[in-house]
Amino acid sequence: MVKEKRKVIITCAITGAIHTPSMSKYLPVTPKEISDAAISAAKAGASILHLHARDPDNGKPTQDPKIFNKILPKIKQETDAVVNITSGGSPHMTVEERMMPASTFKPELASLNMGSMNFGLYPMMNRFSEFQYAWEKDHLEKSRDLVFKNTFHDIEAILKIGHTNGTRFEFECYDISHLYNLKHFVDRKLVEPPFFIQSVFGLLGGIGAHPEDLMHMKRTADRLFGNEYIWSILGAGKNQMTLASMGAAQGANVRVGLEDSLWIEPGRLARSSKEQVMKVRNILEEFSLNIATPNEVRTMLNLKGIENVAF
Repeated sequence: MVKEKRKVIITCAITGAIHTPSMSKYLPVTPKEISDAAISAAKAGASILHLHARDPDNGKPTQDPKIFNKILPKIKQETDAVVNITSGGSPHMTVEERMMPASTFKPELASLNMGSMNFGLYPMMNRFSEFQYAWEKDHLEKSRDLVFKNTFHDIEAILKIGHTNGTRFEFECYDISHLYNLKHFVDRKLVEPPFFIQSVFGLLGGIGAHPEDLMHMKRTADRLFGNEYIWSILGAGKNQMTLASMGAAQGANVRVGLEDSLWIEPGRLARSSKEQVMKVRNILEEFSLNIATPNEVRTMLNLKGIENVAF
């Protein structure tokens, strides 16, 4: 009997709050650019699209539902991808601001940061000295004295909104303590399996990007959640493809996209998130792994279905 190949979920994060428009001319900013980039990534093999939005006039991260409403319907019309709306937004936003899009559009999936943390972006000022907009430098500099607030109260409030809307979560875990925070909510029966855990590596303030860090995260998740979780790897910056490869070899799913890294290889900017999806897909297929389709992902994560969203 031929053993069936493992199905791997590719998540693509199209744009986000880490990078600013001056860092790459390829970073999508307008609703059309973001929706076009998302559709292209889905057609290249991404079954989950993780979405942030930006002010089309200056590229600043925004959680304004009016902007999301210019993005989401087009994606739904042209793909069957699972849409994952951020509840992280930007560390500079309140929790109430961050939750507006997910509350409004009731997606199948939303991100949920599993703990407060220092979120240091300011070292990027050593690499980027010229900025198109005044807010960009301020955005980076303020992270020197910034706590990305995700208290137990915040997490519980977001979980309750998700439960009301039938939205499940991608639990973003930037450190080992975040796994224990998730276990706390599991023990309180506020979260039900399967738990979709996105392990985030290489951001200043969270766990590092060493192979031992990856193994430590996996060992801890295995011990806490057994076979009730689905694991995914997010390597920031230069760590993107390296950690995706190591994680996939150990049973993980993967996340790529211009939110997490602007690069396709050392010294060369990625021209699109699609380009990163194609590269990681080639890596996975060289490992003799199959790429999960959106409907297979819906089954794997027990999602409510695209027909039950509010966009």
